[in-house]
Amino acid sequence: MSLGKGDFIDKVKSKKQTSKYTISLSFYTEHASERKVDIVLTNNRVPITGGAGFIGSHLIDVLITMEANIIILDNLSSGSLNNIKQHLDNQNLTFIHGDLLNPADVARAVDGCEIVYHLAANPEVRIGSISPDIHYKQNILATYNLLEAIRKAGTVNTLLFASSSTVYGEASKVPTPEDYAPLEPISVYGASKLACEALITAYAHTYGFKAIIYRLANIVGTRSKHGVIHDFIQKLKKNPKQLEILGDGTQSKSYLYVADCVEAMLLGLEKSSKSVEIYNVGSEDQITVKEIAKIITQEMGLKNVKFTYTGGVDGGRGWIGDVRNMLLDVNKLKSLGWKPEHNSKQAITKTIKELTRQQV
Repeated sequence: MSLGKGDFIDKVKSKKQTSKYTISLSFYTEHASERKVDIVLTNNRVPITGGAGFIGSHLIDVLITMEANIIILDNLSSGSLNNIKQHLDNQNLTFIHGDLLNPADVARAVDGCEIVYHLAANPEVRIGSISPDIHYKQNILATYNLLEAIRKAGTVNTLLFASSSTVYGEASKVPTPEDYAPLEPISVYGASKLACEALITAYAHTYGFKAIIYRLANIVGTRSKHGVIHDFIQKLKKNPKQLEILGDGTQSKSYLYVADCVEAMLLGLEKSSKSVEIYNVGSEDQITVKEIAKIITQEMGLKNVKFTYTGGVDGGRGWIGDVRNMLLDVNKLKSLGWKPEHNSKQAITKTIKELTRQQV
């Protein structure tokens, strides 16, 4: 399917609704535990920026089972219609091939809506050291445009934002809680996410809507098109005898399976009551890059693979702005009843199986 900017797939015949009603969602996790989410709305239009992307498409897989009408705004720069192809004929889905840098596209997406999920961003941390303007435009300016559309629409009461663990920089306290300070990001990407948080917080307080900010660890799973797992698989497909590892391989980070992330985002929406709420979202353990490399070669059935290390920058980092040690304190979210079903190793192993089946 080929779409031009401004084109949209609209399967929804919308009606203005004036009475409040509750959208209820019950779904079962992989360990057969049930989660139920109740969300009270007067309007059932729910826009998701970046909805054709990795996390966004998984969120839609769940939300589409509700009675909500989903509006996706995505420029397909990193997302793909393949991620949502199973829903394109659904009468409750509207896809707008637009851009957050185009205010007209944003205004159309949020018109008359109460809840907005803001997931769109440029996810490539490394590019910030080469072209910092990309993160400024695609993260900060894009978020500003969305906030302006929300302000002018006057109907949005809740904005949910996908931020990042990179806002903490090299935290001296690990696991790192939400109230850790000072926040000193070491990448332009992390700085752009922190700037977005500040804008969202100010707009929420000034214009009277609720903001829920999720600081995400490394989220992994099927449909992911970037990150260490994807990169390693691609390298090993090209050369199954040798794997280049950025840095010294000792970088230690938290990895969370995407289904656990989606559950956290839904629970935060249901349980949050403050004007601005911030949640860490991640697993409760860490794993090194070298360990990930070993798991991938094993899952791909490769033997005697030679690992080579670039040595990295600034004490073994994989790239400028790479956080060497990251683990989030998720006790705040756990106090609401959430708990990740996969640890880092399980999330990585499951993702490798899925991505290799997809022939990424």
